[in-house]
Amino acid sequence: MIYKILSTDEWDRGRAAGHFTGTAMDLQDGYVHLSGAEQVVETARRVFAGVTGLTLLTVDPDRLGDALRWESSRGGALFPHLYGVLPVEAVVAARALPPDTPAADAVAELLA
Repeated sequence: MIYKILSTDEWDRGRAAGHFTGTAMDLQDGYVHLSGAEQVVETARRVFAGVTGLTLLTVDPDRLGDALRWESSRGGALFPHLYGVLPVEAVVAARALPPDTPAADAVAELLA
């Protein structure tokens, strides 16, 4: 599985539309940023520190087809990037992160 952290509002809009087009950063970079299981806690720590109102999506990479590419990013590690929209049917779980817990701690707890 691969993961996406986004605001709960963004996920609500994507779910209503049947697909998620990306966060502002995703749209700026031209792809939807995703993380592998070993990367998502650090992503939460670096990108979402102090942010509340977040949701963690668990995504089945087999449902994304050729639009999913593993590319070099932070520290040379290969990260999953989705060049297209994220279809709701590729999301196998969506879990709101508790607002009173740092995002990285909440993600680590959910994946434990």
